[in-house]
Amino acid sequence: MAIEAIVFDAYGTLYDVQSLSRITNKEFPRHGELITQVWRLKQLEYTWLRTLMGSYKSFWDISEESLVYTLNAIGQTASPAQIERIMDKYLNLDPYPEAIDALTALKGVPLAILSNGNQDMLDALVQNSGLDKHLDAVISIDKTGKFKPHPDAYGLVESALNVKPENVMFVSSNAFDATAAKDFGFQVSWIERVTPQDLAAEVEAGPVTAPGTMFKILRMQMETFGIEPDNKLKTLLDLKDLK
Repeated sequence: MAIEAIVFDAYGTLYDVQSLSRITNKEFPRHGELITQVWRLKQLEYTWLRTLMGSYKSFWDISEESLVYTLNAIGQTASPAQIERIMDKYLNLDPYPEAIDALTALKGVPLAILSNGNQDMLDALVQNSGLDKHLDAVISIDKTGKFKPHPDAYGLVESALNVKPENVMFVSSNAFDATAAKDFGFQVSWIERVTPQDLAAEVEAGPVTAPGTMFKILRMQMETFGIEPDNKLKTLLDLKDLK
């Protein structure tokens, strides 16, 4: 089917959430990697819990709650100033190195973000990173108060862009997101940043599974739902061949 719009997930797809490790390592030098990985895992869990509970809070609030949870769980105490410095990185995440080149190569097709981030958070991020110049829309799920993978979140794309789901190419590196988007009716390109072979080698390399490896196991491998993306790509630059 024709591709009339390309819609990207933000966190983990256009933006590298692992870049948070620079600030967590600075604030908690011996615990930065563990904090980065557990924080992200708990953050996503909180979005799912709050959607199921019908108890919406903004992604910013959930991110702070899950950060505090993580620090408490590993016995670390943070000052309000430390929390503020760590949280500020969410407004200044690093785009993946190929992100701007990929968006530039796709010029001519409407390009948008659909993200769990609340609108203020996303607007600051795309402006600070320069991606705002390459996007036609930045869509936050806070318009519906339900986080991905709830179908109502994906339904925002049609109302924002006036494009039917079957004519949208949705791009995500998050397996749960790619699975749910395909189930919703989008065409889906999954950015497979870590292959099973890569991960198997990483697990075998050490006697103890590092926090980063555990994150890759839980969040960077395709779900076994029998729902496959239309395309498995290595980087965002591969999208130009699908236009």
